[in-house]
Amino acid sequence: MASPYDWRKKLIAAGELAALGRRLRRAGKTIVLANGCFDLIHVGHLRYLQAAKARGDVLLVALNADASVRRLKGPGRPLMPARERAEIIAGMRGVDFVTVFGSRTVATVIRALRPHFQAKGTDYTAESVPEAALLTEYGGRVIIVGDPKDHSTTELIGKMQ
Repeated sequence: MASPYDWRKKLIAAGELAALGRRLRRAGKTIVLANGCFDLIHVGHLRYLQAAKARGDVLLVALNADASVRRLKGPGRPLMPARERAEIIAGMRGVDFVTVFGSRTVATVIRALRPHFQAKGTDYTAESVPEAALLTEYGGRVIIVGDPKDHSTTELIGKMQ
């Protein structure tokens, strides 16, 4: 039996990001951007996204496209195609929107959306985030959220092998 929930309502195309950002800011909403591969969902991902959502009104999650994941993580990755990863992330409570991007960094999403915050996990510092200067240009900020980096998709794959 088909579920009445349609996750695709949360999926935002790259060309719609600027208009979404403008609409949300006009409505006085605080926009938080979280991004990553989300190749094999684990509790660290959940805690990261929950902590990101707690910092604003609207959480948009930007997923690396399949080719981007392969460039970052190597052959055999991603384990799941972007469409399935997007459906899983969209199904999480607190995630308002999902987009997929193909570049190495999430800069194109930031330029279009202009979020108030880019949330990164505890394996980063505000200074080590590649897009930090871009955010600063328009008044956005990097925030570090989530639990200590005790969980890793790569480590999980290693344990399964």
